[in-house]
Amino acid sequence: MKDENKLDELFRFLFIKQSNKLNEILPGLFKTTDDSLELLLNISFTSEEGVVRQLIDTIPEEDFTKQVEIIGWLYQYYISEKKNQVININKSNIKKEDIPAATQLFTTDWVVKYMVDNSLGRYWIERNPNSSLKEHLEYYLGEAQQDEETQSKLDEIRSENISVEELTFFDPCMGSGHILVYAFDLFFEIYKELGYLERDIPELILKNNIFGLDIDDRAYQLAYFAVLMKARKYDRKILQKGIVPNVYAIQESGNITDSIIEFIQKHDEKIVNDVIYLKEIFESGKEFGSLIQVKNIDFNNLRTSLNEIIDNSKSTLTDINITNIISNDLMALINQAELLSKKYSAVVTNPPYMNKFEKNLKDFAKKYYKDYSKDLFSMFIYRNTKFTKSNAYLGFITPFNWMFIKTYEKLREYILKNLEISSLIQLEYNAFTEVAMVPVATYIFCNENKTNGLYNGIYIKLSNFKGNMDTQRNKVLKAISNPVDYKYISNSKKYSNIPTSPIAYWASLNVTNSFKNKKLIEYAYPKAGISTGNNDKFLRKWFEVEFNNINFNCNSMEETKNVKEKWFPYNKGGKFRKWFGNNELIINWKNNGYKIRNFKHSTIRNPKFHFKKSLTWSTLSSSDISFRYNEQGFLFDSKGANCIIKNEIYFNYLFALLNSKVTMEVLSFLSPTLDFGIGSISNIPIILDNSNLNKINKIVSENIIIQKNNWDNHEISWNYTIHPLLIFGERKIEKSIVKFNKLQKVDFNKLKSNEEYLNKYFIKLYKLTNELDYNISKDSISMNLLSKNDLITSFISFAVGCMFGRYSLDKKGLQFAGGKFNITNYNKFIPDDDNIIPVLDTAYFDDDIVGYFTKFVETCFGKKTLEENLDFIAGALSKSKKPSREIIRQYLLKNFFNDHKRTYKKCPIYWQFSSGKHNGFNCLVYMHRYEPSLVARIRTDYLHKTQKAIEQKITNNDNIINNSTSKQEVTRATKEKAKLQKQLKETQEYDEVLAHIANQNIEIDLDDGVKVNYAKFQNIEIKKEGSKTKKINLLKKI
Repeated sequence: MKDENKLDELFRFLFIKQSNKLNEILPGLFKTTDDSLELLLNISFTSEEGVVRQLIDTIPEEDFTKQVEIIGWLYQYYISEKKNQVININKSNIKKEDIPAATQLFTTDWVVKYMVDNSLGRYWIERNPNSSLKEHLEYYLGEAQQDEETQSKLDEIRSENISVEELTFFDPCMGSGHILVYAFDLFFEIYKELGYLERDIPELILKNNIFGLDIDDRAYQLAYFAVLMKARKYDRKILQKGIVPNVYAIQESGNITDSIIEFIQKHDEKIVNDVIYLKEIFESGKEFGSLIQVKNIDFNNLRTSLNEIIDNSKSTLTDINITNIISNDLMALINQAELLSKKYSAVVTNPPYMNKFEKNLKDFAKKYYKDYSKDLFSMFIYRNTKFTKSNAYLGFITPFNWMFIKTYEKLREYILKNLEISSLIQLEYNAFTEVAMVPVATYIFCNENKTNGLYNGIYIKLSNFKGNMDTQRNKVLKAISNPVDYKYISNSKKYSNIPTSPIAYWASLNVTNSFKNKKLIEYAYPKAGISTGNNDKFLRKWFEVEFNNINFNCNSMEETKNVKEKWFPYNKGGKFRKWFGNNELIINWKNNGYKIRNFKHSTIRNPKFHFKKSLTWSTLSSSDISFRYNEQGFLFDSKGANCIIKNEIYFNYLFALLNSKVTMEVLSFLSPTLDFGIGSISNIPIILDNSNLNKINKIVSENIIIQKNNWDNHEISWNYTIHPLLIFGERKIEKSIVKFNKLQKVDFNKLKSNEEYLNKYFIKLYKLTNELDYNISKDSISMNLLSKNDLITSFISFAVGCMFGRYSLDKKGLQFAGGKFNITNYNKFIPDDDNIIPVLDTAYFDDDIVGYFTKFVETCFGKKTLEENLDFIAGALSKSKKPSREIIRQYLLKNFFNDHKRTYKKCPIYWQFSSGKHNGFNCLVYMHRYEPSLVARIRTDYLHKTQKAIEQKITNNDNIINNSTSKQEVTRATKEKAKLQKQLKETQEYDEVLAHIANQNIEIDLDDGVKVNYAKFQNIEIKKEGSKTKKINLLKKI
């Protein structure tokens, strides 16, 4: 084959031969295969893009020879696509066969070392204080100073003698064996310092010390390979010794049929019950894995008896088949059961993170792990305590939510009662997301609690250090060798005052003492609200629907039965904003929410608390919490919860406290995951001080007014009245901006000063002066400051609103948002009569948008300053030196709709009909004035006239090209003609689509919302004879 240059065929031939040869020394990894497999094996040696060349060319040889864990990284990459498919597809429960792909993670190297150094390494050092092993442990944290009584108890526990051959290490979710491989290194150092011959050590470790299980057969093969390669590093002849490592893939018992059991019973009745027991507990072995709890039976006797049965069986075909199953399948069950029944000196793992179970696993979890059944990792935390000897160590890396949220309160109770937290590293929230997409902590438990919660553990808090796992590693190493302010010494007794006992290791004594006071639940009713079950169906932005169909004045759910309106204000949280705002949503609560109440997926909570004056907040946040004043008349969501104050006297006082730094400090212990649920809020400790109520009332009222005015300066407020540049009566826009900025600055500084006063007051009241700084940065003020560009673009938006009649210069506030439009209601500035405003690169029409806008500016500020104001507007939009009207035209043509779409949260009310990227034709229409004949009028009154104008300009350019003697003129005309021809072609195609839609006289229903109505004009299919169907959008994409 080589002579015939068939290199790929030769490679495949040799590849299979070598695989078969390797079966002799690595039977757990390589299976013997038939040479015919060569025909099915489609891998190339010569292709530069092939996997073989990629492995050889892109990975340095040193990584293969010195880092056996590289196999694990390759495997994680191999399953990553499958994992993503499983997670994306299975928004519901994860199937049994998909559990390995959904949960298999390769643990970062430094985390492995931390866990093993501080479990196995620590266990040995504590019992051998003169050991030199500590010199090899880069991530060993040592032990914090203990009080005298605690230290005395620890010394007694650690006085036991243990031989290295009795020291055992287990990973029940071993994956590709990364943790086991590093544990092997530590065992080697222990044996070596005790004087064992180096060539004897690998065999002793494989036989006596390391054990591992996994549900995934492929992961097991890699772990098997990694462990043996690590052993071979120290003993080149280890593979010839035929040693089988104590690592296994958990198998199921499906092959142990009744006929097998009858066969065994016939030969040895004494062991049949044990065989039946193994069959029963491993029926779902691949699903339950190491969570299966195994009683301690005589496994050696069972093996001996089964081997005797095999030796004494007949040589008939039936007996041979049965004994093969016994020697392979049943013996595999015995091996895995024995590992699951043992207790170990150290148990370290990265357990699976999964909380979407199919029925079989869900039933199993509830039966055996009821209090810990929320997630696989929480079940494994409990299960692993049963794998460990008394005073042994457990190491984990898991999501850190178990430390804080109420769901895991029972698990915390178990840990704090039965274990000691030896050390814990809480990683930055996003540090591990490249691997696991969850915030994690890595930690060590001691499987005993003989100090009544007084044991001082070491905690490293990396929450403030953004960056990947390398960044986290560097911070850990720094904390090990240096005094740092993110390392804490704490004990579990400290948490007892805090409701639900979160692992709030960084809490000061003053903070924990504050929890001895009454809680917010005694002064208020924090309540979760409605879950609609389908927000797209029942919720709208207020500006989507007819404004007169919204009721802002209801006092109770019962009252909604007797009003004509369909929509009601609705709180659903929103972005960080204090005091007032985020009032954008409405809910369909017609006839007391009849449709939602009868929707099977909805939940109506706390009905009597809706429509009340209250405080509201976002229960889910990516930053600090923020409370807002909630006027009477709102319903509220489960994610935009409400807090109704019991005594009106304390309304502003509690409001001030909840928006202070003290509350955020308290919540950092109650809810560090930034999930500010009802439970966390209810448990905020309250210290009442009646002596300062009047001043606090005044400050809070000021803050509400400042933030309300700030909110109402934006179009998305339903109380928006007029653009802020028009309130001063100035003739020059620039002067209006100067005055507005002064007002903004005064309000901003006042709000900042007020918030700092409240911080200072409550910090002192809670005795946290040495821990919290009352000052706040400007970035922390949630007031939305308007820049010059913001003011100009929002002024243009207001102008467009006046052009359509949404707003008026005659009367403040919203003038038209659905219903019957009457143009005679407007005097100073008359809206467009046909609801179609052309937005073109050339002024072809009398109601061209630039001309219309120019007229608006003149009406607002006067003719005398018109040009100066247009120049100022253009200067705010662009640094270009082009004429101001041209700059304004380009903004309206290319950027206005994007700004509008952003302001209205992807629910635009001004729709831009657009022929495409060449801007042959564009026009704006106002959704609330839409009529079924609108598209036809756009086509006949505007598009066709635009086409004629373009054609005329092409003719004019032809005349120049054919008759002009100026080369420059000809070049300009040629270039413009090319552009116009593209525009003409674009408008001709667009005309076909408009005609198609115009004939349908499409109606829209404002109650359906923007997205549903908008979609009626998008992806219109047009089919020409002899060509493929084409999809064209009438409107700009949102």
